[in-house]
Amino acid sequence: MRKAFNFYRSYYDVAKELSDKDRALFLWALLQKQFDGVEPKLTGMSNFAYISQKHNIDAQVLGYEAKTKQKIEPLQGGSVGGLVGGLGQGEEKGKVKEKEELINSRKLKFADTLKPFVEKYGAKMIRAFYDYWVEPNKSNTKFRQELQKTWDVKRRLEAWSTNESNFKPKQQQTYNHDNNGLI
Repeated sequence: MRKAFNFYRSYYDVAKELSDKDRALFLWALLQKQFDGVEPKLTGMSNFAYISQKHNIDAQVLGYEAKTKQKIEPLQGGSVGGLVGGLGQGEEKGKVKEKEELINSRKLKFADTLKPFVEKYGAKMIRAFYDYWVEPNKSNTKFRQELQKTWDVKRRLEAWSTNESNFKPKQQQTYNHDNNGLI
């Protein structure tokens, strides 16, 4: 659902020239087009004002749709009290699923960048590295690797390997009690 749009100075300048009634009609038509996708049915001066700004209005709506890939649907069930199309529960679940598919495809691309290093570092270490770096953020829109300002997979793996060997617990020496010596 659209939350905001740019209110251009030209909208204000045109509205100033209108009577109170035509100004209200023009501004209401502008708001309905921006938020609900409703094409106005105006007459007279309010229509003239709207037509004079139609290029800017349509460009904003198209820009929003392209940016969010969300089409603003006209109100359904009349002009008052209808529902904005595309906001049903099924569509929200679809958006969540789409978001998950998008992040999962990026995770697969990230996994592909690790494949050349499996022979050098072993599958177990690469898997641990992958699991750490694909932890998602709270909104599940990006994962840890994508949040890094800089990234060189070769250098990160070298550091990971070094740290893994530095932090592995050293094996304890076992004593053979029969011989009172080390095994």
